[in-house]
Amino acid sequence: MELTTKKGYKQTEVGLIPEDWDLFQVIDLIDLLTDYDANGSFASVAENVKVFDYEKFAWYVRSTDLENNSKMSEVRYVDEVSYKFLKKTALYGGELLFLKRGDIGNVYRFEMKTKYATVAPNLYLLKLNEKSNSKYLYYFFTSKSGQLQLKRKNASSTLGALYKDDVKSIYVPLPPTLIEQKAIATALSDVDELIGSLEQLITKKKAIKQGAMQQLLTPPHKGGKRLDGFEGVWVEKKLGDVVVYKNGAAHENCVVADGDYVIVNSKFVSTEGRVAKYSNQNLCPVNKDEILMVLSDIPNGKAIAKCYYVEEDDKYTLNQRICSFKTDKVDSKFLFLILNRNPYYLQFDDGVKQTNLRNEDVLSCPLDLPPSKEEQKAIAQILSDMDAEITQLESKKEKYQSIKQGMMQELLTGKTRLI
Repeated sequence: MELTTKKGYKQTEVGLIPEDWDLFQVIDLIDLLTDYDANGSFASVAENVKVFDYEKFAWYVRSTDLENNSKMSEVRYVDEVSYKFLKKTALYGGELLFLKRGDIGNVYRFEMKTKYATVAPNLYLLKLNEKSNSKYLYYFFTSKSGQLQLKRKNASSTLGALYKDDVKSIYVPLPPTLIEQKAIATALSDVDELIGSLEQLITKKKAIKQGAMQQLLTPPHKGGKRLDGFEGVWVEKKLGDVVVYKNGAAHENCVVADGDYVIVNSKFVSTEGRVAKYSNQNLCPVNKDEILMVLSDIPNGKAIAKCYYVEEDDKYTLNQRICSFKTDKVDSKFLFLILNRNPYYLQFDDGVKQTNLRNEDVLSCPLDLPPSKEEQKAIAQILSDMDAEITQLESKKEKYQSIKQGMMQELLTGKTRLI
């Protein structure tokens, strides 16, 4: 069968690209591909390189620094003697760095944050020639096509590693001019900047919310902040004084792929509803405004005493080792806020054996409560409004991330041309 090609495009190893684009391999686009090991033998490196946890002459660039966008106070450094010894892998900005082992597919474009910098182990350093724009190449290697090639190279290795020849053989489609490459990179960079500004705003809003929680959920006599217009002394209660309590039931025999009820288990609660199993029977019904809590978790796990707030009726069924509370004595949203990951419960996790909270452990939790439901509700509303704003910003960020992925697919394959 004869294959037909879309007019104005040609078929290549990476699929269809415009006829005026060229297909290169990485080896054609670099002046140098090197790594930390090129500086000398293990013995000579051990003798000549000293690494410090505090600021010295040059930034010792690790993949974790780049992956986590670490603060410069958290990175490692080498002294001037070490930097000169590592001269083959000195960084100046604009280079591409590839992870050699581990999470293959991680690619970084290096940006200088200090006067001097050099590459640490487990990274390949690519110094590019004049044929390509480094930002364009970075976006290609993080695109679906670039990542697919990197993952295939990794899959061909029994050691889970990327080798120099693997990198050199990767195919890269390039627009005919650096001007067009730069235009594509700039368009994608603009979206990245927007996503980055949203991430910073989300981080700021979360910090503000944490501060507000610390103030508003702490009683005034312990340093908390009182809302205007409310008076009276906060009261101390035990959880068992203000709730009706029940345990879940085993659902092993009624798990189905398309059941009507979500089984609330520890994984469901710890991921806040993102992981679910389903049941065709409602063995332990829960209703709107109930609070659900995890009673068992592995050592140092993240689920013990984590709570989930039920927003809908007749949707959830409670699994074993999950309990529920309902109350008409306290505002349920306020109670959820002071219970979720309450420090009282964390004392039961010794980090060695599985944590299993008993009913009496749960119900003995001490609570500090505003004297009126109105004040409890007002506090909960302020914090809920903050949550809603953060959720809205996160949705906006996800939208722009999706837009960026679509732009990459269009721009890096030449389906949409900017010039």
